[in-house]
Amino acid sequence: MSSPKRRIETDVMKLLMSDYEVTLVNGSMQEFYVRFKGPEETPFQSGMWKVHVELPDQYPYKSPSIGFMNRIFHPNIDELSGSVCLDVINQTWSPMFDMINIFEVFLPQLLRYPNPTDPLNGEAAALLMREPKAYENKVKDYVNKYASAEAMENDNDESSDDEEMSSVGSYESDDEPAGQMEV
Repeated sequence: MSSPKRRIETDVMKLLMSDYEVTLVNGSMQEFYVRFKGPEETPFQSGMWKVHVELPDQYPYKSPSIGFMNRIFHPNIDELSGSVCLDVINQTWSPMFDMINIFEVFLPQLLRYPNPTDPLNGEAAALLMREPKAYENKVKDYVNKYASAEAMENDNDESSDDEEMSSVGSYESDDEPAGQMEV
């Protein structure tokens, strides 16, 4: 067994044996969902997010892909796609880090200390800088609407149907692909 494969299995097993609820996608240890609780003493504290994780074949030498599945209002998280802008995941990743680091340190710190000067969500960044109290209230509204226990239950009811569908469409037309120009 190759070293990256063994490391993937080790890291995912650590996560499975932790207090986190982990759901493997199609039994694969390279794609899974983790239920992540908002850190205490933050406006995110009562929230519960479903975080999608994909580990590349080159993991741990290449960083994992992390995305929030339910909406969150935060300057460094894209509200619609759930993409996370976090240097330690995107630029300064090291094989010394593991999946437990992401859920126990990196994501809680991101929620606790947002960086409005490098935003993925400009509205959240502007609100945090101009009106911190209004930002906190909007975060709490999003938590209640999209990340409460009730919202997670509703998401589970809907996602059981969605999991059978692929988000990737197929191209089976004899027409030329878009972007081709006749000369």
